[in-house]
Amino acid sequence: MTNLALSAGEVLVIRHGETAWSLSGQHTGTSDIPLTANGDRAARRLAPYLSDLHFDLVLSSTLQRARRTCELAGLGERMVIEPDLREWDYGAYEGLTAAEIHAESPGWLVFRDGCPGGESPQQVGERVDRVIARVRQQGGAVALFAHGHVLRVLAARWIGLTPGHGCHFLLDTSTLTVLSHYRDLPALKCWNAPLLGPSPAQ
Repeated sequence: MTNLALSAGEVLVIRHGETAWSLSGQHTGTSDIPLTANGDRAARRLAPYLSDLHFDLVLSSTLQRARRTCELAGLGERMVIEPDLREWDYGAYEGLTAAEIHAESPGWLVFRDGCPGGESPQQVGERVDRVIARVRQQGGAVALFAHGHVLRVLAARWIGLTPGHGCHFLLDTSTLTVLSHYRDLPALKCWNAPLLGPSPAQ
């Protein structure tokens, strides 16, 4: 993505930059770990794309990997902490890879099964529904900084699907997504867009 524009009612969704656990594939819910050096660099590359955009509201998860991404992207002064944007609580599966979880629970899928001692898909869905209601009440252009699984549920709920349908939306770190509308119906304008080509001139 080299050009970016937002209209009123559209939402720019940004997954935080790379962390050590996103690299290793460990489930990172409540663990408050920092960005890697690569994650920092990728977050800084977002700033020129966002500098000319007007946001009526900038929301971030409570966790430092999202907050730091927001700050490095140039929106730290506008940032409002939104607890409902925190990542899925993985409970007993916190810090484990999918392979480690499947060794114990073959066929496990977080979007269907949730996590023992953590959250169910329905509970995450209730959280993102509150975020969506807040965004729609705001009415202007909004930026959200959060995490992979919670944002996948948010995308599903934005277009009226169940939380479990989040499994169909793959989302990489430091990518841009725009939630929009088509003839007053919620729609995805773009999804999981990487930063392509040279950054805009600063």
